[in-house]
Amino acid sequence: MMMKLSADGVVRLKQFEGFRAAPYLCSAGVPTIGYGATYYPVGVKVKMSDPPISEDRASEMLTSMIKSYADAINACVKVPLTQSMFDALVLWAYNIGIAAAQGSTLVRLLNAGAYGDAANQFLRWNKAGGKEVAGLTRRREHEQKLFLSGGLPQ
Repeated sequence: MMMKLSADGVVRLKQFEGFRAAPYLCSAGVPTIGYGATYYPVGVKVKMSDPPISEDRASEMLTSMIKSYADAINACVKVPLTQSMFDALVLWAYNIGIAAAQGSTLVRLLNAGAYGDAANQFLRWNKAGGKEVAGLTRRREHEQKLFLSGGLPQ
């Protein structure tokens, strides 16, 4: 069964990313807009010269982009997940990127059934440009707690 990001997951994602109408450089130095978008739904990368967008437009963009991250997690995770585990994985993948998530030790451990070891991997993803970022550490701690909050799947 294909899982979807819950309404709670969308709220958490918006809280993590925060809304910015005008393009800005994220902690990794990548042009970003809206709710952490580095590209538009049509695949065009955000540029610092792009005009500001409304919060409604940012929400529309987020909704359309969430599907690709949820699909990526559904495709690479082969073990059962709780909704909170799935939400945590989508929030994490949205921040680090699909390729990094799919190729991660976290996913490898998860697919081996090592849920606890996989959960510990979240905390390793707290760097941008090789430097630890306090905001990413807080985010990873939150994602890890969310991942563990629903217990193990039945």
